[in-house]
Amino acid sequence: MDNKRRLVVTAVNSGQSQSAIARRYGVSQSWISKLMARYRLEGEAAFVPRSRRPHTTPRATDAEVVELIVAIRARLSRAGLDCGAETIAWHLGHTHHIEVHRATIHRILTRAGLITAEPKKRPKSSYVRFEAAQPNECWQSDFTHYRLTRPSGRAGADTEIITWLDDHSRAVLHLSAHKAITSTIVAATFAQTAREHGYPASTLTDNGLVYTVRLASKKRRGGRTALETDLHRRGIIQKNGKPGHPTTQGKVERFQQTLKKWLRARPDQPTTITALQALLDEFTTEYNHRRPHRSLPHRATPATAYTTRPKATPATTPGEPHHRVRHDRVDNAGKVTLRHGGTLHHIGIGRTHARTPVILLIADLDITIINAATGEILRELTLDPTKRYQPTGRPPGPAPTKN
Repeated sequence: MDNKRRLVVTAVNSGQSQSAIARRYGVSQSWISKLMARYRLEGEAAFVPRSRRPHTTPRATDAEVVELIVAIRARLSRAGLDCGAETIAWHLGHTHHIEVHRATIHRILTRAGLITAEPKKRPKSSYVRFEAAQPNECWQSDFTHYRLTRPSGRAGADTEIITWLDDHSRAVLHLSAHKAITSTIVAATFAQTAREHGYPASTLTDNGLVYTVRLASKKRRGGRTALETDLHRRGIIQKNGKPGHPTTQGKVERFQQTLKKWLRARPDQPTTITALQALLDEFTTEYNHRRPHRSLPHRATPATAYTTRPKATPATTPGEPHHRVRHDRVDNAGKVTLRHGGTLHHIGIGRTHARTPVILLIADLDITIINAATGEILRELTLDPTKRYQPTGRPPGPAPTKN
């Protein structure tokens, strides 16, 4: 393009007609006129194409918001917490009441040189994803290593950290550090967790000998660990992943990665197990109650997902109610639908909650409807099978305002 501009200017200056020059070089006469006007004003600079970027960008993100995004990224990174675009968008909305799309945040971080391109990972669609429908329906457990630091700064003794994680909500139910994890410690931590949160319907672990002896040598295979004995006695289903398939326990494996990243970011590394346990307790509070979880609907915290829904229990009997969980959205008329006994029923919630994502917790005819994002109970009722519409019981019209 630079050479063509020079040729056109040379041809015009030699006295050739613009129409002939336009036909020869495949350009318009108006383009030639603009080029010559620019050449008379700027000289050689006219041969360099100008940027096509608009002079103004009225929809550009404000500079203050850009600075805030970079600051949030830096703060989360220093704390060893997730600092991706989705997490930053959550903090902007919940703390600063600013709505910015995750793609915009990603572009801002990329322009600031805060994102390093990584090789393409395995697509999420290739994984078989599963999730327990209720809290306490399944607990995942695993243990990992973390090395203490001596007062001199050198590497100290190795420790092991055991986790009991709720599969449905990702809530950390137990997190403790020990010199070494044994089958006795596994059984003791399970019992302690159950006393605090109730017994689960099932557990999911790998095939470590502290959890199961089903793949042990023939001499030990016929027996049971302390955990297996307790689970069998209480009617709790024990599930173990296939050897060499850690993704089966992917939630607890991913949690341990998040935990270690946070621990390594601490400026004062623990020198004793007591100091390490204090950090684990601090992280449990941060993870359960303050950190938005990208895998939960609406970026809820694990504590919200765990505490606002009914919990499963071991080995239900035929006489107990049939439990199920449904995810829905309130329609524009303020209703949700539920099929019972082959009949579709409409349940009134109120137009105030139109388009609100909700979770329906159903135990036969007893229904609880909660806000999926906040955990607020929107309505509790006993379904009347003889009525297609279940009214709210409130008088028609908008809710009265408080003086």
